[in-house]
This record gives sequence, structure tokens and C-alpha cells, in this order.
Amino acid sequence: MNESTQPIEVLLVEDDPGDELMTREAFEDNKIRNTLHVVRDGEQALDFLYRRGAHADAPQPDLILLDLNLPKYDGRQVLEKIKSDPDLAHIPIVVLTTSSAEEDILRSYKLHANAYVTKPVDVEQFIAAVRQIDEFFVTIVRLPNRR
Repeated sequence: MNESTQPIEVLLVEDDPGDELMTREAFEDNKIRNTLHVVRDGEQALDFLYRRGAHADAPQPDLILLDLNLPKYDGRQVLEKIKSDPDLAHIPIVVLTTSSAEEDILRSYKLHANAYVTKPVDVEQFIAAVRQIDEFFVTIVRLPNRR
């Protein structure tokens, strides 16, 4: 168990309102009150991370939950951009997507995703999966200090 189990800033990059709602529910049911920020496409994700436009005051996330199939820039492009930027590359990224295609899994890891999780179709299993990701990164994994 991590000694300093303090809330973390989580960025959810998700265009499906239903998946966003289930993710919010998973976070709200958890004991630890992490802050969940949501953006709906790859362009908004990059604006959030680079603090541009409406996201000028955005905090740097401690963890990113990234869908692959997004409008504007897809998740693969966002992942590649983040992991190739020395100022952002340290942020853990969990790909959370409906795709179970081997080429998506392989490409995500080649682009340095920290984990790849296929979204369960069942609501309860989906919420349980997000809860486990949250608990893992908050209580077990040691995250880098905020810059």
C-alpha cells in the first residue's frame, strides 16, 4: 500500500457519454476521491495537456485513461504525441478501449502505453475494471511527483 494515498488527477479521454458515465460512477463509488477530468476527443486531450484555450488552467494529470477510437485525433495519435514529448512522457497511460484487436494492443505497447484494457461490455464488469485501474494506480503504483 502506498504510504501517501492522496487523490490524483485523472484525465479521461472518451467520446462515448455512456462510458464516461460508467467511469464517473466507478470513481464515485471508490473510497479515494480522485479528480476526474473528461475531454471528448484527441484535440481536446492535447489542449488539456498543453493547457491551451479552454484548458489554460488544467492541472497536469497523474494518470490518463485513453480511448483509441476518438474523433479529430485518434487515441493512437494522442498516445504517440504524449510519449514522444519529454514533458509529458512520464504520465502513465492506460488504453481503455473496446478494441481487442491484436494490432491495436501491439501498437499501443510499441507507443509506450503503460497498460491496455479492453472495455467489458457488461456495466458491472466495466465499473469493476475502472475501479481496479484506479485502485492500482493510487494504492500500489508509485507515481512521479507533480511538476
